[in-house]
Parts: sequence; C-alpha cells; structure tokens
Amino acid sequence: MAGDTLIIEGLAGKKRLKGSIPVFGAKNNVLKVMAAAALIEGESSFTNVPDIADVASMARILEGLGAFVSRSGETLSVNAKELSGTVVSAEIGKSIRASVVLIGPILARLGSVTFPHPGGDVIGERPIDIFVSGFQALGAAYSHDGDSHTFSAPGGLSGGEFFFRVVSVTATETLMMAATKAKGPVTLKNCAMEPEIGALANFLASCGAKIEGAGTPTIYIQPSVLSAPQKPFRIIPDRIEAATFLTLGALAAEELTVTNIEPSHLDSILEAFSRVGVLLSIGKDSITVRAPDALRPARLRTHEYPGFPTDAQAPFTVLLTQAEGESAVMETIFDGRLNYTAELVGMGASIAMVNPHRAIVKGKTPLKARDIAGPDIRAGLAYILAAAIADGTSKVGNAHLMDRGYEKIEKRLAGVGLQIKRI
Repeated sequence: MAGDTLIIEGLAGKKRLKGSIPVFGAKNNVLKVMAAAALIEGESSFTNVPDIADVASMARILEGLGAFVSRSGETLSVNAKELSGTVVSAEIGKSIRASVVLIGPILARLGSVTFPHPGGDVIGERPIDIFVSGFQALGAAYSHDGDSHTFSAPGGLSGGEFFFRVVSVTATETLMMAATKAKGPVTLKNCAMEPEIGALANFLASCGAKIEGAGTPTIYIQPSVLSAPQKPFRIIPDRIEAATFLTLGALAAEELTVTNIEPSHLDSILEAFSRVGVLLSIGKDSITVRAPDALRPARLRTHEYPGFPTDAQAPFTVLLTQAEGESAVMETIFDGRLNYTAELVGMGASIAMVNPHRAIVKGKTPLKARDIAGPDIRAGLAYILAAAIADGTSKVGNAHLMDRGYEKIEKRLAGVGLQIKRI
C-alpha cells in the first residue's frame, strides 16, 4: 500500500473501549471561513482550528493568491490585505473540493476568478453548473477552457434573486459570500441549512455583513462594507467526527464519552442511534455511549440537513452490519458513495447493492481482518471502525486521505483503548 498505513488490532466483537475522546473543529466550517477571509482587506483569526491536511491545502491556495496565513497552536490567521491573484492553483485546487468556495470571494473582491474543475473524494460526479447559473444570475460572465473555468464581473456583481434547483452546501456558501459585496440586495432560495452555513454567516456578520435567514431555506443579503473582525472567530465542533466516534462507541465501547460537541447539531444522528437500540447520555457539550448487547436493524436514508448526513453514512453502515436482521441504506446525495461496501463484504459483511443508491445489509455478521486501501475520508474511517471490531489484524492504507479531515486520528483512538499504530 502506498503512503502511510494504519495497523489495527481488532477487538473481535468485544466491548472494551473506554474513556473520553475529543471532537475538534469542523473541517467544513474552517475551510469556508478561510475562503471568506479573502473578502477582507485585513486580518481574520480563527480558533479551534483542526490540524488537518485540507486546512494546509487551503492555506497554500490563499498564499498563492497573495494572502498571508499563519498558525499558532489551534489559532490560524489569514491576512488578505495584499490579495491580488485571480487564478486558483490547479494542482492544489483539484485536491480538495472546498477550493470551489474561493471563487465567490475572489470574484466579488477582484472582479474575476479562474479555477480548476473541483476535485476531492471519489464519490461521484460533482458538477459546477449550479455555480455557473448562480453567478450568471448575479451578473457575472462565464467561460471555460477544458478543465479551467472563469467568471468575470469587472463592474461588480449585481443584486438579484437565485433559486437553487438542487440543495447545495458549497453553492449556498459561495454565493452567500459573494453577495456580501454585490451592488444590490441578493435573495437566495432553496438554500442548504447545515450548521456550518449559519457559522459562516456569523463570521461574515462579525466583519460587517448584513445577512438574514442563514440556516433556513431563504437567505437575504444586503450590500455592506466589510472590515477585519474585532476578535477571533471560534470554529464550531465537527458533527461528522462526533457521529463517527459515537458510532465506534456503539460498536465497541464499555463506556465512551465524546467531548467538545454540539448535541443540537446531531438530531438526525441521535434519532438513528435510538432506532437501533443505542442508549446515550447527553450532556451540554458531550455524549456518553455504551455498546448495547444487541442492535436492531433500521432503514437509513441520507438527506440534506437536518436529515441524516451523507458523510456519516459509511460509519453507520458498519454499525448496521452488527444489527440482528435486515437493514436498508439509501444514499440520496452522491452517486458511487456506496462503492466502499465491497470491502466490507470482503471482511465478512452481508451487503447487497440493489442499485448505486441503495444497499441491503443483513446481520449480525462477524467481521474478519483485511488489508484495505481507504478510498476517501469518510469510507476510510468506516474501514477503521470495521477493523476495530474485526477478528485479527487489519491494515488500512491511504491514511493521508483520513488526514485530510481527522487530526491525529490514531492517537485519539489509541487513547480510548484501540490498538492502532501508523507505519
């Protein structure tokens, strides 16, 4: 296996993990506020920033455009006063999907932006047509040359109204950021409602933006003058990381407390745990989970927030392999996101693909150790969970993909009793 590999000694179904494991700042919040900092002719600071590869990649893109990025511990600062570049690095931009959110701030501030077709995880096609339609509705011109796309609005973006034909988190965030510098009011309809969007709006508001409705289907943005925020902005907890650790606890914990979380962001996940028979003790900023003696089967359907998040689907599917009966998993967001299940079948799971968006899981099936290459961030973590409950020693390759979204994952898991090391 190329690159770093994680070696995991499986618990063979025993419930031995215990202690507490912290959740760090949300990847999908920090990347977006870093992009938003490109709107500001000054310095923006952020705290509770995870030390992950995607943050480093976003920093390199911003520096390539003329910004200065610095870090001290959990605090990261972006000074975009000298931002002047309008071409997003093709090499780095293709490596992370979140690079696409930079197009809004750069276009709004500098009047033009050229960027590569977004990359990231291999979980199905992620077209940019909704971005094209959105920026054209705000008065931008669009052209493309191969995999390179360009928006231009030398006179500034106009106000206006745009309806998202499909709910899109990144498109909602990108247009909301750009709209703060439009010449007139902007109304965005059928918006995504994820907590990270509300957090992004809060950061922009701290810079002087006038935004109403973030976190609802309709967002209103008034023209405003942006300036550097007066104090650091704290990144919200990563709800996907929280869901992943809670799932591990439901599989293999004597008693596991997941700390530094926001329980109100986890409603759909907590409801799913309740359906399969997992008992949780919910505190103000922590949740304690104990693996039950038996798990009930369930039908799981991913959906835009506040529905069950697609990024938590793979770990929860591992949980369903240990439920006693037949479960169904329906992936409604991405094509190809269930492809990882083939490796779980190789570990002994009974999973049948009905079509690219639906799988039937029959349990309970004991899992056996296997050498696997993680295909993306979320499926890679699902493989770690499967290896944790398997019988024998597993190797999960492509650890660098997990490093994109999870800081020091092996150290945190080892801290609650899992035998895991990196080579």
